[in-house]
Amino acid sequence: MKFQATIGENEHNVELSPKDGAFKTEDHNGNYTFEYVNGRHILRIGTKTYKIDNVHKNGSSIEFTMNGVWHSVEVKDEQELLLDRLGFKTGAAAAEGMLKAPMPGKILEIMVSEGDKVEQDQPLAILEAMKMENELKAPISGTIATISAEVGQSLEKNSPILEIETIG
Repeated sequence: MKFQATIGENEHNVELSPKDGAFKTEDHNGNYTFEYVNGRHILRIGTKTYKIDNVHKNGSSIEFTMNGVWHSVEVKDEQELLLDRLGFKTGAAAAEGMLKAPMPGKILEIMVSEGDKVEQDQPLAILEAMKMENELKAPISGTIATISAEVGQSLEKNSPILEIETIG
């Protein structure tokens, strides 16, 4: 399996062979083991052992602690790299501007109109669910392309509310 890992400004091409427990990068190769032991991930490369905890994945971004130090890595597999080269977006990236109902509920308020410019995390709508009002925020910055829900409308989980088109 081939991957591209971006750490800060640096890109690293990595080839993993889980069956053989082997890896190869531009300037290193060797063997590894990756296990889940007593509630934590353990990565062994040669004689070094790394404890990996607090793993959070969001699309192709992965944040984690390794031996207590926070790291953030952008990881793309062969398919994502090919789609990037061809100018297509992957499922996660294509859906990033779609605001969907996180749970069944009723739209109480829509705070924007089509054509409005919005910033990431800006409140866009209020969804009432289980007698609570939930403020739904913009997943990305951009322009409101379409609004597919109406005030008073009852929605199922994952029903589209509006779509944001990225700027640029």
